[in-house]
Amino acid sequence: MPTTSARLLALLSLLQARRDWPGDLLARRLEVSSRTVRRDIDRLRELGYPIAAFKGPDGGYRLEAGAELPPLLFDDEQAVALAVALRIAATATGAGIEEAAARALTTVRQVMPARLRRRIDTLGITAVDGPAHRPGSPVDPAVLTALGAAVHAREILRFDHAAPPGAGAGDAPVPASGPVPPRRVEPHHLVARAGRWYLVAWDLDRTDWRIFRADRISPRTPTGPRFAPRELPGGSVAAFVTGRFRGGDGTGDWPCRGEVILGLPAAEVAPYAGDGIVEEAGPHRCRLVLGSWSWTGLAAAFARFDAAIDVVGPPELAAAFARLAQRCADAARTGDGPAGRG
Repeated sequence: MPTTSARLLALLSLLQARRDWPGDLLARRLEVSSRTVRRDIDRLRELGYPIAAFKGPDGGYRLEAGAELPPLLFDDEQAVALAVALRIAATATGAGIEEAAARALTTVRQVMPARLRRRIDTLGITAVDGPAHRPGSPVDPAVLTALGAAVHAREILRFDHAAPPGAGAGDAPVPASGPVPPRRVEPHHLVARAGRWYLVAWDLDRTDWRIFRADRISPRTPTGPRFAPRELPGGSVAAFVTGRFRGGDGTGDWPCRGEVILGLPAAEVAPYAGDGIVEEAGPHRCRLVLGSWSWTGLAAAFARFDAAIDVVGPPELAAAFARLAQRCADAARTGDGPAGRG
């Protein structure tokens, strides 16, 4: 039979896993008697856990919200997730909880086992203000850990970087034959911005600063030699990242950027243009510059405005509009069929 403390932790974990637990089922899961379950429930109540008993044929127990915060139980991944969230909150601005988040992170770290403290200590994160939260592709926690460890150790990182859909070759030239070589960078910061993760790094092959989306990174091992940190332009991570995304033209480091003339006044478009640039272009017309991760996505972003659109450029945007128009025409024909007519 497990020790009392181990059994209490197992019981608490079960109570957290579902709302209602019949007493007999708890006893079978823990391989103890119903009387032992009742005693353990009383011990948890003494520790501050609000556990209610419910009656009925399958009478049992339910863990409820309490007036005070009792000791909490987390598995490894939950503990790391909590620490990451606290670190982001501690570096965010304007929320008013920075100091409290930093103190909470210190408290959580103190009670973590050494193996988890090492993971947290190497995962340095900077939160940067950006536009409204937008859903991004999920990032493998192992990738974030690898990036954070390389940033912490100041070791050159090699990785494969997937091109965004519809972005063409981007800034990564593809050889005439053979595999695409990995990117070689000096990783400086891991950034959370607007619901996405980014790596700020000095690209050794392009001799320039780059911002890479973490969900498109596949790290290679081993990492390279250590490097001396460079001075980041802009004076701070937040200033650099914000400046790059704005890029001086409101579209930043988007791989696809385009310009159109909309048949709407600038005042009506500006509230919905995000980081784009809106300028008057005559009576009831405006110039709009936007960026996106794909040409089709960019065309769709322009098309959401209910107005006439004249494409200024580039040609890839015009081609994307043609593809989008064909898809819309196909969808309209499908909707006009027997099923579509209802």
